[in-house]
This record gives sequence, structure tokens and C-alpha cells, in this order.
Amino acid sequence: MDGYTGQCLCGQVSYRVDHLEPRMGHCHCSMCRKFHGAAFATYGEAKAENFHWLSGQSKLQQYQAENGTVRQFCGHCGSSLTFAPANDSGEFIEFSLASLDSEVTLKPDAHIFVEYKACWHDITDHLPQFKEGRE
Repeated sequence: MDGYTGQCLCGQVSYRVDHLEPRMGHCHCSMCRKFHGAAFATYGEAKAENFHWLSGQSKLQQYQAENGTVRQFCGHCGSSLTFAPANDSGEFIEFSLASLDSEVTLKPDAHIFVEYKACWHDITDHLPQFKEGRE
């Protein structure tokens, strides 16, 4: 559960996570779906002191949505890298789990914002489902 590295698709931005938090989730909100170009986005979580940019921090771009959420991505290849909720305390970093270089032994533990899931996608696992964020 310790010592993971990750990067964007082109490899210009990379990071290290010293310790993963056990909370991981599939987000089905329309913004995550559009940003990732997929039925949902899967995020891992680390305490801020356990997340370190290794290279390419100057390549990072960010998008702040009208609702205050902030998404960071590689300015060269467009890979989604981090997410921060509106009014974020900065205690945790949520990052795109698929951007990790190695497999993770932990599994996502919930589906969130299922009220907004794509009509063409069926959730077929038995993870808890929350209409909005974790309630």
C-alpha cells in the first residue's frame, strides 16, 4: 500500500504517493464523465504530505468549474491527474487512479454521484451507491 508513482500519458508530469488512503471511489458526475471521456472517473486519495510532484509541475494546467471544483491536467497531453472539491481544505489530494504506473492492491469502495450516471452505463458490482457524494 506504499510507494506508488504515476504520470500523465506523455510522461512529462510525474508524481509519487508515499501512502494511499483506503478510500477510493468511482465518480459518475457529469463533469468527471466529460473530463475523463468515460462512464465514470476513479479516484484514489492521499494525505497532502504523502503526495509529491516529481517532474513537470510547470506543465500542469487547471480548470476551475463554476461549482468551485478544480481539476489539474497535463498541459501537453491533457491527462487528468488531480481533483479538488470546492472549498477544499487541502488535507487530501484526490488523483486519477488510472494514472498510477503500477497496480494497486486496494479496490474502490463506492460509486458516488450515481444520480448523474450515464444512461448507457449499468453499474453491475455490489459496491455502495450514493446519489450525491458520500452521505
